[in-house]
Amino acid sequence: MATRFPVQALRSVALIVPDLPRAAKFYTDIWGLVPVSEDAGTLYLRGIGDDPYVLALTQGPQAGIKQVTWRADPATDLEHLRASMIAAGAQAEQGIAPQKDPGGGIGFSVLDHAGRRIAVVQGDTRPVPLANDDWRPVRLAHVNINSASIDTDIAFYRDGMGMVQTDFNGTMAFLRTNDDHHALVLAKAEINTLNHVSFLHDHYDHMMRAGGKMCDAGFAIGWGPGRHGPGDNVFFYFVDPFGIVIEHTAEVLLVDDSYPVGGPKDWIWPEGRVDKWGICPPKTAECKAAQLAIPFVR
Repeated sequence: MATRFPVQALRSVALIVPDLPRAAKFYTDIWGLVPVSEDAGTLYLRGIGDDPYVLALTQGPQAGIKQVTWRADPATDLEHLRASMIAAGAQAEQGIAPQKDPGGGIGFSVLDHAGRRIAVVQGDTRPVPLANDDWRPVRLAHVNINSASIDTDIAFYRDGMGMVQTDFNGTMAFLRTNDDHHALVLAKAEINTLNHVSFLHDHYDHMMRAGGKMCDAGFAIGWGPGRHGPGDNVFFYFVDPFGIVIEHTAEVLLVDDSYPVGGPKDWIWPEGRVDKWGICPPKTAECKAAQLAIPFVR
């Protein structure tokens, strides 16, 4: 019997950028998202899937991440979920209330033990998917968060939000909240920052075309193309104009409750190999540094 997840998907990420007009142009013309609306200084962008938006951009003094928003299952009792998250170590913030951003619905937010804002929305309006033009992202694939207390974070997402761990490769824990192998990755680090945000394509060729758009625009490849071990997804990493690491990905492994939880011994590769295929060059120094540099801000 399949697990019913209280939280069923990663819905959106809210970023702070120091130049909103430049961010708008980059994330639409080059990265491939589609404008939805702008309200009170925040620009909302969607993929071609049925999420009302996947990225919210607000101008601020420096690049940062403001919030990660998850979508609750329609049958989830939000009061119970919020109480579970608080019992697992979160600090109460916004109570359950109607949401004013695109898609609406009702929801709440909390701050985790490190002060990172986590929001949950339920019943948001789902727009009709857009035509697939072979390079634009469909939706978010996952968010990767650096964790200075990875065991605490794993316990929070497992006990507080009902996620299921699928793999641990020695440095990163992978958790799922639907059939995708992972929607959340927690990376061992000395600081609690954003590692990267990943955008899903429905075919690896579309991912490659999207990567080509970035190269045409003069953006260096940070890592890839290659194929990950845990999750089996193909990937292409870049650093955006503000130092935020973003990933185009495709072919995420679909799993169910029969999937055996992997450990470090399951992901041992020949020396020097950085992806499953063994053809991917090492990650650039710029990309490595950027994966640690983006703070969570309120």
